[in-house]
Amino acid sequence: MTVGERIAQAQLLYERAVFGGDTAALATAHLGLDEVEAGLALARGRLIHARFLAERVEDERELELFERAAALYGRLGQRQGEGEAVFWIGAFHQVVRDDNEAALPCFQRALDLATQADDPLTMSYALRHLGFADHMAGRLDEARAHLEESTRLRRELGFLPGVAANLVGLAYLAVQQERRDDARALLQDAAELAESTMSHGVLRWVAEAREELGLLEG
Repeated sequence: MTVGERIAQAQLLYERAVFGGDTAALATAHLGLDEVEAGLALARGRLIHARFLAERVEDERELELFERAAALYGRLGQRQGEGEAVFWIGAFHQVVRDDNEAALPCFQRALDLATQADDPLTMSYALRHLGFADHMAGRLDEARAHLEESTRLRRELGFLPGVAANLVGLAYLAVQQERRDDARALLQDAAELAESTMSHGVLRWVAEAREELGLLEG
């Protein structure tokens, strides 16, 4: 059901309870609105996260929204939604608060839930950020494995901007593993994918990586 349909259903069930005496219908109405609230909380939290990436100013509402979404989806038994929300809780801890210790259990839980729900997109996000955590901890082989599996899933989904983003991360790893030619090729592939999908943010990441890693062309 759409959001509008859920709200209309709640109105109908309210009338059925009040005027028809069918109070059992109230539980159904609440479940429908819980699903609406969970989706809204998740969407609003993501927008706040995007604002953080642009401005680097923490908004405490972000974590509250993701936790609310996770709790509601968990109560509803919707593993896909719960897995996505739990991933974003982890992203908040890792990206906003630079706290991998708090983030790791969330990413692992999100990966488990997404696997159970057959949700490869959330799996790819969880694997990507597990790879970041490994990279920061110096576990380069594990980081590469996580990022490559994330990239495989994203290619299968046709999520090309996400593939390009992962290739940038793999290029940093390649340089640390003394595979500079691989890094150049990865950044070239990332640039071509970003250009073809008009992913200007990823193109900036490619340019920054080339400069930082000493892989400028020409």
